[in-house]
Amino acid sequence: MEILKWKNLVLSIVPISTYEATKQVLGALTAGIVTPNGIGEYAGKALFYEKIKTKKIILLNLVCNGVQMIFTVFFGLIGLFFLEYYQFGFTIIGIGIILYLIITFIKKFKIKGYSLSVLFEKINKIPKKIHQKNILLGFLRYLVFSHQYYILFLIFDVHLPYLTLMSTIAVVYFLASSLPSFQMFDFAVKGSVALFFFGKFDINEWTIIFISTLMWFLNVVLPVIWGSFYVLNFKSKWK
Repeated sequence: MEILKWKNLVLSIVPISTYEATKQVLGALTAGIVTPNGIGEYAGKALFYEKIKTKKIILLNLVCNGVQMIFTVFFGLIGLFFLEYYQFGFTIIGIGIILYLIITFIKKFKIKGYSLSVLFEKINKIPKKIHQKNILLGFLRYLVFSHQYYILFLIFDVHLPYLTLMSTIAVVYFLASSLPSFQMFDFAVKGSVALFFFGKFDINEWTIIFISTLMWFLNVVLPVIWGSFYVLNFKSKWK
């Protein structure tokens, strides 16, 4: 899904094949694994294009990740309220409102000619159909990821009500994604958060740790191994 999302966004500026999108997504993931919260992905993807396109590529990656984060926060909040963590949920909403007010206040302030207002204008210039498809693919990606977790719990004979299990998965994913970490140690962060929330349902600790580690292996390690091939054979278009 991430590959299709990236291909859809890049098509707004240049033609790109599914194969090229695969190279860029997996190569950038590999390059970003040693950086906090995968921030190196931005530079990784930009290196696949001429230097003149760097700002556009970084913007597209911001849009790509931004939509995914919106779904993560949205479903995470629903999960918090479903599991009756009301104080936690309202605190996060309060922080969100404060951040919104701050952004509204400072969006026209310029630093070296750049401002949030200019950023929003550039995002709005991306064709509406591209945004719509990005949102749809982002939603599907979230469903695929969360149901991977769900299926693994069923395989390991953990049988909680569907909504309870999915809400807990949403909360774990949201809170773990909010913490600063390196992707190579992502299993430890998600595992710790998962232990706290799933532990409340008397699920065996080793089962929780193993499932979290397996999710990390499937969604980070395997793609990085694949992406390493592209990194080793990479030739930057920067001049």
